[in-house]
Amino acid sequence: MPLWLLYALLSAVSAALVAIFGKIGLKDIDANSATAIRAVIMALFLLGVVAVQGKFTHLGEIIAQRKAMTFIVLSGAAGALSWLFYFMALKYGKVSQVGPIDKLSVVIAVVLAVLFLGEKVSWINAAGVALIAVGALLVAVK
Repeated sequence: MPLWLLYALLSAVSAALVAIFGKIGLKDIDANSATAIRAVIMALFLLGVVAVQGKFTHLGEIIAQRKAMTFIVLSGAAGALSWLFYFMALKYGKVSQVGPIDKLSVVIAVVLAVLFLGEKVSWINAAGVALIAVGALLVAVK
């Protein structure tokens, strides 16, 4: 199994657990405050990973690169917005509906990658992306 596929599957399982744990944890609390606490925990956890890997020097190198930092900041802001909206959706909706709609991000990411990054998508890949879109919508319909 290619390493990228293993990491992608682990990402999918972890994301699924975020939805389940988040839905349970959001009962009777503010979703935005919960998201803020989650973000702090994530930051501390990831700083721990960087420390264990002995890569703290890389942080300075990244910060020194203006273009890289600009896009990392934009990515962080987009991620924060994504999680704010995701937790709000989980607060008021069912995981079985919110999760699939959230995965429309896959469809949007592929479209944006084609438009802005010049990535090529085969017809079979395009059909798969279209099926993801249709499947997400079908699962979310009551």
